[in-house]
Amino acid sequence: MPLGTHKATLFGVAGVSTASVVLLSSQTASDSSSLDFTSGIDSTYGEYIFKFYNINPATDDTDFAFQVNAAGGSGFNETITSSSFSSFHSEDDSATSLEYRTPYDLAEGTDYQILSPEMGSGADESCAGELHLFNPASTTYVKHFWVRSMENRSDDYAWEMFVGGYINTTSAIDEISFKMDSGNFDGTIKMWGVK
Repeated sequence: MPLGTHKATLFGVAGVSTASVVLLSSQTASDSSSLDFTSGIDSTYGEYIFKFYNINPATDDTDFAFQVNAAGGSGFNETITSSSFSSFHSEDDSATSLEYRTPYDLAEGTDYQILSPEMGSGADESCAGELHLFNPASTTYVKHFWVRSMENRSDDYAWEMFVGGYINTTSAIDEISFKMDSGNFDGTIKMWGVK
């Protein structure tokens, strides 16, 4: 995506107006089990961006994740294939790495796709990031996505996560769900449409 007005709009810079990037919805979790976007995902936009802010789990050492529903579907259990890698650095400077993360991949799996793993639940611990979903209304192609997130992990690491993959269905995707793999969470998720 080009920068300029798109970047300004996504990051809320005052005085910028463009029809190319539109804030469609914003939801705030307060000790919530999930945040589900069940309307507004259609053929109007070729790309949808979900930005998440200050996601803080109630349970320590738990994963923040997403899944989708095909049009007319239920249960948030579509088939996903993905790959992931991470970079991290410990607070005490004892460990650093950039590595492939097999445990967070899905291979034709129907589980929730992990966006940010093993999160800390401390009052000052959270994650932030973005998920890009491409052409979800297509009834010809699979649906590609990529994710980038940053968190303060439960073991006091600065942990950056990169995930890419596809939802293996030619049915249109019209709903998306975000949740922790255990317990509730606080935080805000905004959905943007990009023409």
